[in-house]
Amino acid sequence: MNNTYHVPVLLKESINGLNILPNGVYVDATYGGGGHTREILNHLNSSGKVIAFDQDADAIENQIDDNRLKLIKSNFKYLPNHLKYLQINKIDGLLADFGISSYQIDNQIRGFSIRFDSDLDMRMNKYQKKDAKHILNNYSSNDLNYIFKNFGELKNHKKVTQIIISQRSKQKIVTTGDLIRILKPISPLKNNNKFLAKIFQAIRIEVNDELLVIKKLLEASSKYLNKGGRLVCISYHSLEDRLVKRYIQNGSFNQQVESDIYGNKDTFFKKIGKIVTPSEDELNKNKRSRSAKLRIAEKI
Repeated sequence: MNNTYHVPVLLKESINGLNILPNGVYVDATYGGGGHTREILNHLNSSGKVIAFDQDADAIENQIDDNRLKLIKSNFKYLPNHLKYLQINKIDGLLADFGISSYQIDNQIRGFSIRFDSDLDMRMNKYQKKDAKHILNNYSSNDLNYIFKNFGELKNHKKVTQIIISQRSKQKIVTTGDLIRILKPISPLKNNNKFLAKIFQAIRIEVNDELLVIKKLLEASSKYLNKGGRLVCISYHSLEDRLVKRYIQNGSFNQQVESDIYGNKDTFFKKIGKIVTPSEDELNKNKRSRSAKLRIAEKI
């Protein structure tokens, strides 16, 4: 396994949150470098199992050699399909770390980082057709406005869209350097990196349908977790965390708990403990963990 691929965030806290049964069946929805999966396996006996998912072909190369592990090259939104194929009806815990991996950020050809002048790609699955170039050069102004407003939470989303529409009519936007250059006239003098990070976040979320697949995973968790099974989610920005928080609290992605015609509250989980953030020691060792938020819930 490539230990430099990704440093697992909140490792001890997330594994403790799973409350692992030695003979249980667990899902790691975001395999990455395999750090969380390896620790789950360390808590299992010979009867325990881990079903792990990752759509990035580079992550699959980090597969741990253990017959208790089934690593599936797929987006975790297809979890129900694969569990059905494996004849698994229930699981005892589900762990999801929604952040992009250090490898993806540091890879100069993937287009995830503002640090490198690279192809505007941003696909977590390198075999899908839609990439960042397609979005920036083909989406309508209304669609771009929606992305930058809702996925980047940018107040000046209309200005961002206008300058992209104007510049792409002159020349196709191909690289991260192209994008950063055309945004320079509206980039703030202070917190420029934060502004660009929001732009890149918005495009990346759209490229990979990130919020939609998180919703699908959360909905699947309520169907497949055994009573007493644990849901453990690590989020890195407010859009992800809001979905997790609402689903745990309300059983939906709405702000209020939904009820059936008899007034029964349609919730699936009870919250376990308070929100967990990285310790000072972890922050010193891994600065990229600074925005991580861990939520734990138990199926009722």
